[in-house]
Amino acid sequence: MKHLSLYIAATAAAALGACDAEVPMVNLGIDDTYYIARMQKLDLHPALTGQSYRWSLVRPDGSAALLATTRDYIFLTTEEGTYRLRFEIVDPATPYSFDFTISVLHEEIEYSPYIARVLEYCPAPGQFVNEMPRFEPGDTYADILQKAEESITGKNDVMITLGGFGGYVTFAFDHTVVNVPGEYDLRIWGNAFYELLQPDKKGGSAEPGIVSVSYDANCNGVADDPWYELAGSEYASPATRHAYSITYRRPDPSHKPVPDDDNSLSDTQYIAWTDSDGATGFMPKNYFHSQEYYPLWTDAPELTFTGTLLAPNAVDLSGTGTYYVLYAYPYGYVDNHPNEYAELNSFKIDWAVDADGNPVALPGVDFVRVHTAVNQYCGWLGETSTELCRAQDLHLSDPTLLPPDPFE
Repeated sequence: MKHLSLYIAATAAAALGACDAEVPMVNLGIDDTYYIARMQKLDLHPALTGQSYRWSLVRPDGSAALLATTRDYIFLTTEEGTYRLRFEIVDPATPYSFDFTISVLHEEIEYSPYIARVLEYCPAPGQFVNEMPRFEPGDTYADILQKAEESITGKNDVMITLGGFGGYVTFAFDHTVVNVPGEYDLRIWGNAFYELLQPDKKGGSAEPGIVSVSYDANCNGVADDPWYELAGSEYASPATRHAYSITYRRPDPSHKPVPDDDNSLSDTQYIAWTDSDGATGFMPKNYFHSQEYYPLWTDAPELTFTGTLLAPNAVDLSGTGTYYVLYAYPYGYVDNHPNEYAELNSFKIDWAVDADGNPVALPGVDFVRVHTAVNQYCGWLGETSTELCRAQDLHLSDPTLLPPDPFE
């Protein structure tokens, strides 16, 4: 029964959660037996009330391990098996104790370890926007969302861009990714690489994206519960800005491009931006990417993004704007280290913190969001924009992969 993950969700007595239509929900009491699939939440709401409550896991030897002291709770585990639980009302007038079992079964349809759905695709302007995925005339937001989903679900491995600072994508798996304490829970693939001259310094193309997660505590299947950032190596750095906002303004169709002197930028004053510090600037357009950088599927005259901002990570080694190196941060960011460094591209749900930076104990996550975390422009290289193509629940193996040959 290792890796048992239980979460207490305080809810009103009349609230009826529904994590799965096949799971019997309780509104008048607790059933004797429940049957659920692994990684599926069982949302229980006992109708009886008292002075205080106690939930326990009853071991085979009859001893009990305290699980919670709140009235309602959600049961969630990665491990198949039969679990005996005890619910007690601690009340001098009306004490109550009830034992019941939860049989955790293997899912009928095998879970995928990879992304199953893309819920939101909201890139900031950038040199790969309208290209990754490609915008076609007449495309609506729904069309672009579908293209983003087709790109990064499963093992399709087609890169999507998040554009400049704040641009984001929200995705989900076909199950809850369970938090296994002390272990990496998620891995996300980008397109970072190390440059060849000084590979030991872990510099090259590192375009870090921050991961945030949400647990479907109200069991409605919608990403309307609180979001928590997974605190990477720079979270507590004095150079990191929290709750930073930036607003990009759609280019005026009558605007005349202002090229630079060395012919690397076709318009140095292309997309104007302002931020929460009162600073202003432009996202230039370069000659290598001539399409529109502002998302063409939206009519919005402005796009505003808010999130944690990391310090710039680029250094112009040439001193003339011809050779930029973007250095990787130690850990905790997407598109920050080459994909072959699995651990450096993996994440622990245990890193979750709330808006005030306090650690949050989540039993698992149902929704994942990645946003571009740096606001910088590197000459002819363009803006720093996070790209990604795949994500995996590390507690599920890929059923299409053959086991390694022990004789190789």
